[in-house]
This record gives sequence, C-alpha cells and structure tokens, in this order.
Amino acid sequence: MASVIRQPRTDERVRFCGLAWRRDPLARRLTVLAAAWAAMMLGAGAFNPSLLSLGALAGLLADAAPAVIVGTGLTLLVICGEIDVSVGSLLGLLAAVAGLLSSPSHVGLPAWAAAGVVVAAGAIAGLFNGVLVVFGRVPSLLATLGMLSAWRGTTELLLSGNWITDVGAGLRKIGQDNFLGFPAPVWIAGAVAAATIVLARSTRLGRRVYAVGDHEEAARLAGVPVAATKILMFVFTGALTGAAALVSLGQTSVIESGIGTGFELTVVTAVVVGGTSIHGGAGTIAGTALAVLWLGSVRTVLVHLKLGESATHWERAIAGICILAAVLLDHLSRRRIAVRSAGLATLESPA
Repeated sequence: MASVIRQPRTDERVRFCGLAWRRDPLARRLTVLAAAWAAMMLGAGAFNPSLLSLGALAGLLADAAPAVIVGTGLTLLVICGEIDVSVGSLLGLLAAVAGLLSSPSHVGLPAWAAAGVVVAAGAIAGLFNGVLVVFGRVPSLLATLGMLSAWRGTTELLLSGNWITDVGAGLRKIGQDNFLGFPAPVWIAGAVAAATIVLARSTRLGRRVYAVGDHEEAARLAGVPVAATKILMFVFTGALTGAAALVSLGQTSVIESGIGTGFELTVVTAVVVGGTSIHGGAGTIAGTALAVLWLGSVRTVLVHLKLGESATHWERAIAGICILAAVLLDHLSRRRIAVRSAGLATLESPA
C-alpha cells in the first residue's frame, strides 16, 4: 500500500530535484505544454500585438474558467479510474435550470437560492452517475455516454424550443463582475483549482483517490473505501459542473437547448493532454488548467488568423490529435516503466 499512496508526491520531488524532473514524464509534459503555449502566444502576438494585451489575456482566462472548474473535478475522477463524458450536457441542463429559476418571467428566485439549487442538482446528478457505475457495475464511459443524451433531452424538454433572455441580474453578475482588473470567473476558477490541489495533495481523501486509481484491489485490501471514494468523486464533479454553469451564465446572452454542446470534448481533452493518465493513478490539477488555457489560446489564435468557419474544424482536429498523442505518450510511458520494473526485478532475484 505504501507504494500506492506515494503517487501524489511525485510532483513534490520534481520541484526540488532536477534528476527527478528528467525521469518524470508528467513533469516533462507540463514543461513542454507551458513552453508550447508561450511560444504560440508570442508568435501570434508578433503578428497581432493585441493578443498579448492585458484585456485579451483576461478575456482568454475568463473564457477558460468554466472548463477549468469542471476539469479540476474530472481530473480527480479520472485519477480515481473513472470518467464522466456527460459534463457538457449536464452543464447545459443546469444553466437552463438556473435561468428558469432566476428569471423574473418564470420562477424569479433570489440569486443565492437559484445558485444553491443548481449546485445541489449537479451533485445529485453526479451521485446518480456514481451509483450507476459503482453499484450497477456499468462502465463509466458507457454510463455517462448514456447520460449525455439523457441530460440533453431533458434540457430540450425543459426549454420546449424557447430561449431564456432574462436571467436574473444576480446570477449574471457572477460571470460579469471584475476584481483587480480580472473578471470574477478567473478568480472563481483559480480558487476552485487551488482548493482542489490542496484536497489532492494534503488530505486523506486525496491520497485515497490516487490509491484507488493506481491499484483498486490493493487499495481495497488496505482498507480504503473504494466505492465511497468513487461515488464522492462523481458527486464532486457534478457539483463543480453546477458551479461552472453559474459562471457561464454571464458569458452568454441567451440560454437555449444547445448550450454546453461540445464542452465535454474540451474538458476531457484538457484532462488527458494535461498529463492525467487515462488508466488512473496519476495526474495533476495544474496540468489540466494549463491544457485548458492552451486549447483556449489555440481557438483564439485560429480566430485571429481569419480562417472563418474552418477555424472550428481546425480546432476540433487539433483537439483530436492532442488526445491521441497524449494517450500514446501515456501508453509508452507505462510500458517503459513496466519494462524497467521487470528488469530491476530480474537483477534483484537470487541466482
């Protein structure tokens, strides 16, 4: 069990030891990703200096905020050995619920009450997914793929083809206020990411998440409540999806049934490209946040290159290539580690 729970400490060794950095594929990937983002922004800024202005960077960070918020929860879920591909449809449903609850022409609840209901509804949706996966023994990819369609259909039934244009002013402010020159979504996303990093690194629950993802049976034999840990991560991801839905309300003029479409692709891509192993047991919140920023920057650069409608197609193609490359790197890294471990075991065995 000791070898299982040491996984979260890898990044701490990297921080203080250059040798550990050279041997750690996750640290190298984050460094390359950060360097690629900096090079892309500097290169694009050479042709269009406005991309590097404080206002443009603040807007880029604000646009990335919902994906960072959901990505932090999804990162822990994937580290735990599961996945949720329904977060985009759930975000759309929760945004519609928030709009209906806060709209003066519909329910007209106060902002705090509507926000509480939305976050609680997200947590309940996550609980449903977790129970379906853990006790129903349905693979999480298939279970949440089915829920993706279910949440989208529920949104369409809820809105009945209508648009919500008068979201309550209190909820609008969540996505529109500014503080110290940066939009409120940036501060919210930063606080969520920081709190989740502390949760992953410094709490018993965080160690359990890594342990379950690294070797579920070993964790169970060591007394880790595997089922409860997985369900809690589904609930955590659902609650954060509700928070992201509230943040996104200030970034859209109307709420319609298509809101959130494709959002799950962005978040899953960011989690995988950010270094989280699709097999579980390894990953970082910082890597996911950096990957979200990188993907958002790609979208912005493509728009400024004046590619028109083809910019969306290029963005999807790049995201797909990034997922394949990240999964391949993870596979090769795990294979290299397995070969190295087998070699050490052979050397240490008695003649």
